[in-house]
Amino acid sequence: MGHRYFIIYKPYDMVSQFISPDKGKVNLLSDLDFSFPEGTHAIGRLDNHSEGLLLLTTNRKVTRLLFESKRPHLRTYLVRTKGHILPETLQRLQTGVSIHLSREEYYTAVPHAVSIVDKPAGLPPRAFETPERAPHTWLQMTLTEGKYHQVRKMVCAVRHPCQRLIRVSIEEMELGDMQPGEVREIGETEFFRRLKIDFPPVK
Repeated sequence: MGHRYFIIYKPYDMVSQFISPDKGKVNLLSDLDFSFPEGTHAIGRLDNHSEGLLLLTTNRKVTRLLFESKRPHLRTYLVRTKGHILPETLQRLQTGVSIHLSREEYYTAVPHAVSIVDKPAGLPPRAFETPERAPHTWLQMTLTEGKYHQVRKMVCAVRHPCQRLIRVSIEEMELGDMQPGEVREIGETEFFRRLKIDFPPVK
């Protein structure tokens, strides 16, 4: 039997794994209302406090094909930040900011694209979200790299902490009108086409 492929809207406050030593203390992918086949795993990660598009499959080769290939793949996020971002601050983000990777290591993170946007219509509400009347800015940011907590560290570096982070697409695989916790299965050919990775020659 062939491999299977899924896209989900990972909710806020859920870790990107099926099992955890902290089971009962954290929400897991296994808590979703869907019967995944044995061997299903997440491709990449979204941290507990991030939400949005997450890919799942039974094909162990996909993570390497997508995230370890020589060709970079675009990942786009909607980011709500604290306070009003000024044009000069946006320019700093566009040209690259230094983020802290470890005790002595820093990295200049340069996005593929970043712009200020209006809050998307139909965006699912989130419990405990900061009220709309509080000063904030919505950004759309596209990256081709994925350092640990990169988006959060970038906006923090310009003193506009992240209040909400939603991954909306990976290449042509889009979240669209999906709702938190929703799961959709997608065919193998379409899955690889949307992600712009070569169709695997061997099952």
